[in-house]
Amino acid sequence: MVLSVSERTFAQEVFQASTPVLVHFWAPWCGLCRAIDPTLATFEAQWAGKVKLLGVNADQSLKLANTYRLTSLPTLILFEGDRVLFRFEQYQGREELRRTLDSWMLAAPNSPQTQRLQPQEALNR
Repeated sequence: MVLSVSERTFAQEVFQASTPVLVHFWAPWCGLCRAIDPTLATFEAQWAGKVKLLGVNADQSLKLANTYRLTSLPTLILFEGDRVLFRFEQYQGREELRRTLDSWMLAAPNSPQTQRLQPQEALNR
């Protein structure tokens, strides 16, 4: 289950995290947002300990939705500290989403911690 954060807890959970953080902006009325949950759960399990997955209800967090200029849902943003590393807004299917997420992790900045983010499955793609 994805941990939900609000505007009040966002900075602490995202900007102060010791690993990259993938934030899933969603809304209760968004069927596609729910449809990608299994793919995100698999991604989180594959990269366990190397990335943190959080959810933000965009309807309840309008400041965050405006800050990150959400134009469609679901929107996925990968953060390292307070920096946006990657952004995903155009869902084209589960496999494309998985490839995109894995490529983000492999291409994350060249810190020693990020260099270790290479599970065998992602390397074989």
